[in-house]
Amino acid sequence: MPVSRRTLLPRPSKTASLTAAALVAVCASLTTACGVIPGSAGGSGEDPVTVMTWAPEKTKATNKPGIPAMAQAYARWANANGGLDGRELKVITCNDHNDPVGAADCAREAVDKKVAAVVGSYSQHGQSFLSPLEVAGIPYIGGYGVTDEEFSSPLSYPVNGGEPSLMAGNGRQLAARCERVSLVRPDTIAGDDLPKLLDAGLTEGHRAPSSDIRAPEDGTDFTAQAEQALDRAGTGGCVTAALGERTDTFYDSYRRTEDAYPTAKISSVLGSVDQSLVDRTGGGKGPYEGAYLTGWYPAASDPRWDEMREVIRRQAFGDNRVDPTDAGVQTTWIAYTVLKQTVESLDGGEVSARTLRRALDEGLKVGTGGLTPTLSWRFKDMLAASDFPRLVNADVTFQMVREGRLVPAHKGFVNVSKTLERVR
Repeated sequence: MPVSRRTLLPRPSKTASLTAAALVAVCASLTTACGVIPGSAGGSGEDPVTVMTWAPEKTKATNKPGIPAMAQAYARWANANGGLDGRELKVITCNDHNDPVGAADCAREAVDKKVAAVVGSYSQHGQSFLSPLEVAGIPYIGGYGVTDEEFSSPLSYPVNGGEPSLMAGNGRQLAARCERVSLVRPDTIAGDDLPKLLDAGLTEGHRAPSSDIRAPEDGTDFTAQAEQALDRAGTGGCVTAALGERTDTFYDSYRRTEDAYPTAKISSVLGSVDQSLVDRTGGGKGPYEGAYLTGWYPAASDPRWDEMREVIRRQAFGDNRVDPTDAGVQTTWIAYTVLKQTVESLDGGEVSARTLRRALDEGLKVGTGGLTPTLSWRFKDMLAASDFPRLVNADVTFQMVREGRLVPAHKGFVNVSKTLERVR
């Protein structure tokens, strides 16, 4: 799917700049306030930092309730420890209902409430939510990375490589292990990009392109897709599925079908399969034992996640929506880490959509405790890939399920920037 291009708005004319300056001077001279400039969350050190986090909930297909729940837990933790550089953190949540109208509604609410940023969110409808944010100048920090627009909009600040890096990485991981690969993916616009990304990784490993098998996003039986996948994988092949919450439904159909076909290895990406799913389905004696998985971050058992786990324990104890092994929860944690360090970089000055964007655009470096490489969104930090011009972190991790636990299958991170640059 071609990536929709967006360009920055033109610079104001000299006349417009002089007019704006004159208005500012007039406002400063009056005893009554002139109001808040659109896109601003206010400048006083006593004002709260107001942001929004959205995700789909209670839908028939994709649901990510842990994302807004993690955002709220982070706010409780931050406020219990002095806020963000002394300011209260206020998080507004929104359900995008997994449809374009819902995504646009969330974005309009963010504009209406003059949030300083949208942080750590998930939506498959980038065209619907990013346009309103762009018009209002609101940055989109640390989205899940499921849409092309998150890697092309000048107001998007991604913290991971999104679906592009996961699928390219999965191709790299499987190329070393599989003679042929069948890909089962959603029959959606977002899903249409996955085969070329996977194939880029397979090609780099000197393997043939995958067999592309489409599946309904909200399907409840995938027997037909499982039969196709197994038939095309053949002996020595692999079946990889990237169906989000429906991945386990697919592999349930797969288990009932596989005895009639040659044995194939199974695979997926984090976000479709995680530790909690492995636990629910039998751990080391379950169907995912031996599966190959590609993720963005270190394995959930890695000590680099200890601070996040402690925040969840203290601020979301008993809230089963917040699973520390969930990639959406992990991404939200990292996104709010970016927000915190960006606010702190302003040294007590105005916190607004404008000042956050400026800090990020001017080269702020954000450390995440080793969960990602150091993040920065200057032009020179971005990947030289025409389809993903805002991508700054192309690192992935190769994991596998061994004795019921997700463990590293390769030491450290694997960078797939060169793989993504070859995607056409």
